[in-house]
Amino acid sequence: MFDLEDFRAETRAWLEENCPASMREPVRSEKDICWGGRNAEFKNDDQRLWLERMAEKGWTAPTWPEQYGGGGLSPEQAKVLREEMARINAREPLKSFGISMVGPAIIKWGSEELKQQHLPKICRGEIRWCQGYSEPGAGSDLAALQTKAEDKGDHYLINGQKIWTSYAHKADWIFCLVRTSWEGKKQEGITLILFDMETPGVEARPIRLISGASVFCETFFTDVKADKTQVVGEVNKGWTYAKYILTHEREMVSAIGGDASAVDALGVQSLDAVGADEQGRLDDPVLRADIARWEIDQLGFRLTLERAKDEAKAGEGVGHYSALLKYAGTELNKRRLELKVAAEGMGGLAWEGQAWKGGALAKEWLRSKANSIEGGTSEVQLGIIAKNVLGMK
Repeated sequence: MFDLEDFRAETRAWLEENCPASMREPVRSEKDICWGGRNAEFKNDDQRLWLERMAEKGWTAPTWPEQYGGGGLSPEQAKVLREEMARINAREPLKSFGISMVGPAIIKWGSEELKQQHLPKICRGEIRWCQGYSEPGAGSDLAALQTKAEDKGDHYLINGQKIWTSYAHKADWIFCLVRTSWEGKKQEGITLILFDMETPGVEARPIRLISGASVFCETFFTDVKADKTQVVGEVNKGWTYAKYILTHEREMVSAIGGDASAVDALGVQSLDAVGADEQGRLDDPVLRADIARWEIDQLGFRLTLERAKDEAKAGEGVGHYSALLKYAGTELNKRRLELKVAAEGMGGLAWEGQAWKGGALAKEWLRSKANSIEGGTSEVQLGIIAKNVLGMK
């Protein structure tokens, strides 16, 4: 068995040599996040280099099999990698719905052809993915979806509409739930299929949010041809795969509440805004107490996240527990932004002006409200927790 301490030493040395200095700074804006894709926009050469180096090691998806572009690491080794990256505040080299959502489903249920076609490109950040789930009449009740896929022999003809499709206007491919049968229960007859967003008949229209951003889209499908070889798993069994992907999505969303660097960033920003008292403490006892409570809750959540990752890698899975993580993580992130706004006083609500960075804080605070909706509303998560985690009737 590979000695973990040897692996740690080698990993530490490699990261020190290969992680650019600018990739060890906190993420301050959307431009600091690397999404990859056919039309990837890199903030600077360091961001591109960091992705290339980590992808070459397979460490964009460290536990995925090496033959598909992953790192082939054991759960224990992957944990060491996370710890060593955190030690130097290294940024994620790639943020990807391919890695966090559809990739695990392809590994588990996809054909060998699908694995060879998509997984290496996901690991290298060459394809950016979006998720075609929610519809105008099928949000929390996702199984009520109506987007239909008609069997045309070697392909399906897809017609319908999706809503709240994150980054659909920037995505290259979509993993989409479609209805291939109208018989039986509504959870039956759903199929998970993949297709290129440049396919004729696909249209993504950004939705302008209260923050001024356009992260979500309406996505329309008009006679879209999707090859049958792009079906993940079995036809009409997509509900099983959809639920599996949702657990991964909730874990991904929950991670925003467990960012260790957020603690220092909040403390520094608050001191800069409020100032310190004679003892060097934040010169606002009420705000100081609120921040302390948040830091304690955030530390507890980070430890819970780590335990959940260990259990998942040990084969126990996360399952319905992901609803608890998603709910707690999003609430922590909302509290963090509220504290940042509170520290700035009235200036925290500034909407424009160079002194306030174009209202970046206010817009980030407003954007955080969507955390309670994306990946499943907080109300739905509480229902899942009550029924499936706590066993309440």
